Amino acid sequence: MFIQTQETPNPNSLKFLPGKRVSNDGPYEFLNENQTKIPILKNILSINGVTGIFLSEDFISINKTQDENWENIKHIVISHLNEYYDEGHEFIINKKTELQQNNDYSEIEKKIIKILETKIRPAVARDGGDITFKEFKDGKVTVMLKGSCSGCPSSTLTLKQGVQNLLCHYIPEVKEVLAV
Repeated sequence: MFIQTQETPNPNSLKFLPGKRVSNDGPYEFLNENQTKIPILKNILSINGVTGIFLSEDFISINKTQDENWENIKHIVISHLNEYYDEGHEFIINKKTELQQNNDYSEIEKKIIKILETKIRPAVARDGGDITFKEFKDGKVTVMLKGSCSGCPSSTLTLKQGVQNLLCHYIPEVKEVLAV
């Protein structure tokens, strides 16, 4: 199996493309070994310098400390992924959970979520990350950045010039976008 890697705007994050499905249960982020019982994720999180893993439908983003070199991490991650898929596994995350609709959202929140899901999330995923809605209050939208976007030097610029401008354009009630 040939696993491709792709640089992201965050120099401390690298996107791994195994050419197979990674998660069929939505995006997940793991920041330490205690968050998961999945052996491959525990193995990757135990690599010296690795600070987090973000899994999406068809890619994995690995975050590292600034002082660690990618060459020391990349080949170990690829080896773990090759071994995992060679053993016959189809997914790393395979829960097939039922999508839950939160009917408690206001009409504005539903519009915000729709724009995040359809216009912003696909662009963020191309860079190895994810964005999720947290709250809308007093004109301020709070979102959570995950994967490569978490800790990325350009994420503030993306948030203000991209996400905020787009949401303000479509929803006049939105005045500011903040990340937690």
